[in-house]
Amino acid sequence: MKVFKFGGASVKDAEAVKNVAEILKRFPDEQLMVVISAMGKTTNALERLTNAFFYKKEDPLPILEEIRQYHIGILQGLFDNPQHPVFDELHNTIVELEWAIEDEPTHTYDCEYDQIVSLGELISTKIVAAYLQHVGIKSTWRDIRDVIKTDNTYREGKVDWALTEKLIREDFLPALQNSKTGIIITQGFLGVTSENFTTTLGREGSDYTAAILAYCTDAEGVTIWKDVSGVLNADPKWFDETQLIPQLTYQDAIELTYYGATVIHPKTIKPLQNKNIPLYVRSFLNPEKEGTKIHHTQTPLPIPCFIFKVDQVLLTISPRDFSFIVEENLSSIFNLFSKHGVKINTMQNSALSFSICVDQNAQKLPTLIKALQEQYRVLYNDKIELVTIRYYDQQTIDRVTKDKKILLEVKSRYTAQMVMKDA
Repeated sequence: MKVFKFGGASVKDAEAVKNVAEILKRFPDEQLMVVISAMGKTTNALERLTNAFFYKKEDPLPILEEIRQYHIGILQGLFDNPQHPVFDELHNTIVELEWAIEDEPTHTYDCEYDQIVSLGELISTKIVAAYLQHVGIKSTWRDIRDVIKTDNTYREGKVDWALTEKLIREDFLPALQNSKTGIIITQGFLGVTSENFTTTLGREGSDYTAAILAYCTDAEGVTIWKDVSGVLNADPKWFDETQLIPQLTYQDAIELTYYGATVIHPKTIKPLQNKNIPLYVRSFLNPEKEGTKIHHTQTPLPIPCFIFKVDQVLLTISPRDFSFIVEENLSSIFNLFSKHGVKINTMQNSALSFSICVDQNAQKLPTLIKALQEQYRVLYNDKIELVTIRYYDQQTIDRVTKDKKILLEVKSRYTAQMVMKDA
């Protein structure tokens, strides 16, 4: 049994959905669990809808109509018959959401976010499953929330691994085995609490879902289908010339994702490494090519890898009484970052200050800074960049820092990080 994951770009329109069907036809004798993300930029649109509903700064109904029309367009490209039941399923989902946003929010922002944004995956998987049946590919739609159980940490649900593995083995695995050569279509990104509230596993968390399914079923492997040829040594958005990395160690893959490489979700690798399950990153545009294999190997990266993060904020935190930054201060600072849910991208301390680079976040960062200012003096620079180079040399550092002013630099044996802005 294998696990496949298709992201939003791979199901962004009718032609893309048809392409997914063609890829699945390449594996006629395989048992597959197929994890699918929301279509195209639907998650972004649902985030806008959540903000409009929660903060009342924008009318949510036009956004909802935009989402509805987008999916209707995809359905019309897939089904000649407008009476196909999947049209009604889409209509009913949109109507339920419309009713929900007519009321006042009754939960925290993060909870409301998960209840709304999760609908993107539910809609996309129902459309894909309906199309596969339409073209004769035997498949079964399943709700991932029946098996992936989490705590109440909305937008970053922590998986109850023991219960989740038990349910997957008792529910999903028999369903797949009983279908012989069938396919299970399910959602990425989602889980559910013990109170039956939907949670999400973190932005772009569908990769993680695939890893959870693979771990709990002892799958042969996981394949993530992307719009790139595999894992590249840099994001094509930032570099004109990039190189494919044919294979990666689990360690290097974890390091790259930790520092912000977006090709794989950061939590994906650990469950796979624990059971020595290989991860393949392949192109849905060129499915005949092998792409990248991430597995247990001793082969180091053959070339430097670059990771760019823009829209960063550099915080410099100092004690008000001019005392040293010691363990007690650091413990207090880290507790505040954890409490406010702000992740640290790089950090450096001196005798009198502690500098931390984080993503810009309009919801979380202002409250964190306010909390820090109760005990410390806080300075910050925004609209800056963070570049990370794995297996760096001076030539690669000079290449990315040309015409830049370096505000902070951190180096280890294999990794260099520079926080910088235009000179």
